[in-house]
Amino acid sequence: MPGCELPVGTCPDMCPAAERAQRERERRLHRLEVLPGCRQDPPRADPQRAVKEYSRPAAGKPRPPPSQLRPPSVLLATVRYLAGEVAESADVARAEVASFVADRLRAVRLDLALQGAGDAEAAVVLEAALATLLAVVARLGPDAARGPADPVLLQAQVQEGFGSLRRCYSRGAGPHPRQPAFQGLFLLYNLGSVEALREVLQLPAALRTCPPVRKALAVDAAFREGNAARLFRLLQTLPYLPSCAVQCHVGHARREALARLARAFSTPKGQTLPLGFMVNLLALDGLREARDLCQAHGLPLDGEERVVFLRGRYMEEGLPPAGTCKVLVENKLRGRTLEEVVMAEEEDEGADRPGSPA
Repeated sequence: MPGCELPVGTCPDMCPAAERAQRERERRLHRLEVLPGCRQDPPRADPQRAVKEYSRPAAGKPRPPPSQLRPPSVLLATVRYLAGEVAESADVARAEVASFVADRLRAVRLDLALQGAGDAEAAVVLEAALATLLAVVARLGPDAARGPADPVLLQAQVQEGFGSLRRCYSRGAGPHPRQPAFQGLFLLYNLGSVEALREVLQLPAALRTCPPVRKALAVDAAFREGNAARLFRLLQTLPYLPSCAVQCHVGHARREALARLARAFSTPKGQTLPLGFMVNLLALDGLREARDLCQAHGLPLDGEERVVFLRGRYMEEGLPPAGTCKVLVENKLRGRTLEEVVMAEEEDEGADRPGSPA
């Protein structure tokens, strides 16, 4: 609000003590927040694992006091915990992890908005939060829609994260060393969007000429042109986080490429094509995924290694198969932890950073 000086948070914990106590009483602790080995009823919260949950601000409700707001340093530590510990939980379903992480990151953004943090330190928190969210969403399997994570809500959370971060950038108070990488991520996540392309093209020239933005523009152009060979070659060269951002478009791009192949090769008697060609063209994870993709679109197989393009057989039903994306995404971690990637992805980009991005 104009003329209103916002406080700076003073809460030293990932979750304020008052909220922990209240959620204990109301039995609203997530199992990831419960004290390990606790057999009490109700379960006790672990101060080292409990994370402040999102609570929608109500009209007329007073602002939370500084003691209920976490300062930027604690918010960044919270994001680091979510990326390094929660997102890597092996004993919790990925859909449940994504739902938990998305809610807690939304609370991080709200805490940041309710206090007077500087743009530079706010951007660091927002960047790490968005990178974590992109990664946990990309890790969801094809059956996520039947789990606790709603893909539509997660998509809305990602867009909200981009909005908060790009508004922070637009205020001009830098420096923001990772801005080129995240402007590129914005375009990759919104591949094919005229509005997203327009916004990126309106960036200052010093930003548009940075490698991450140039690469994202090249990917967007190949996607728009339907140039599958160029598109998937480019996608294979992307670092991990950009690959997470673009993963939601991979299924659609593969379907479009398969439809073009069907139009070009289909004959009344049928024409065969090696599945190995499909694997290389579409950066699939192997012959099995190629077979699944072809059969999902009604194309018969000739043995285990060839597909038959028979006129009238190609069809599209429902959403394109999600695929596993090990080649295009998962393998690009190359032994690094998600926490390492989230906190320092820009070193993978080899970006020439602009002197003044504002």
